[in-house]
Amino acid sequence: MLWAYCCEGCVRDFAPREIRYAFHDIDGTHSLIRFWPPVMSAVLNDVIENGLPQGFDSEENTQRLIDACGKRPLPETDAFCVESAGMSALTQMEWAIRRAVEEGKIRVDCDLSVNSEIVRLIHAGEERFEAFRETPEMLDMLSQNTPRLFKLYERVLNGFCRDRNLAKARLDPESFRVKGSMAFMRMLRDAGVKNYFVTGAVVQRGMGMFEEVETLGYGIGPGELAEDIIGSSWHEKLPKDEIMLRLQKELGAGSSQILVCGDGRSEISAGVKMGALTLSRLNPEADYQRQLHVRLGTHMIVADFTDPLIEKVFRPDAPACL
Repeated sequence: MLWAYCCEGCVRDFAPREIRYAFHDIDGTHSLIRFWPPVMSAVLNDVIENGLPQGFDSEENTQRLIDACGKRPLPETDAFCVESAGMSALTQMEWAIRRAVEEGKIRVDCDLSVNSEIVRLIHAGEERFEAFRETPEMLDMLSQNTPRLFKLYERVLNGFCRDRNLAKARLDPESFRVKGSMAFMRMLRDAGVKNYFVTGAVVQRGMGMFEEVETLGYGIGPGELAEDIIGSSWHEKLPKDEIMLRLQKELGAGSSQILVCGDGRSEISAGVKMGALTLSRLNPEADYQRQLHVRLGTHMIVADFTDPLIEKVFRPDAPACL
């Protein structure tokens, strides 16, 4: 069994608890294969500036966007990538399309005030908007173009860094794992904790995120390092908080028995709301993200999984000190 105890260095106090399950984000938390922020920022900014012209997802436009990634500061979309980290990629795509509607770059019959309110809510971390009454034209435009934009983003990501980094990771997986990640997950598993990967990316066996995780050496399946990897789809928005709550219910787990590890606003916010123990993995220079996670209510912030705080907090086979 694994016990967690609050100690000096924790951001927020918590009562001693036995941890039986751990829900882990992947990108930026354990894997460094996908350097996604400059890619998403470039793709979303292009939509806001140019809308979605005919052929926006062509091979020619894909290459143009690959060449544009990281070339200049993009204040609005750079900031949005920080704020929206961990959200469903479909929600992130929807935000850009709705911003283009605000800017008049996409013209569609809609209630502009409703559209602007949803833009604001996405920026605040919300992902479900079924309660709003929107025009059929708006809903149809979103249902057609959000998945297309998501697939374009993935192709740009692949061309900019993912495919090249995956090839390198096959030769040297350790260089693309966050320091101490493998040992941390093994410690959890060996103490009886069941690990689950949760991602906003599409999960298909042998492809994409699944391929990346296995390339880095994280076995997936019952009794493996991670019991399962659960993600989104190309067409159905599946926010992480919904994934985590559904998984909690399926496992029959109490909130205090769950550890949530991540670097994004979405998973840490969801973990705090569900009453789980939360561990934020953030680079030391990520000042804004660290302030954000403190405001969200995370319990711990570490630079990587070799941080001495982890040994102080997590104690395999320790008796409860209540």
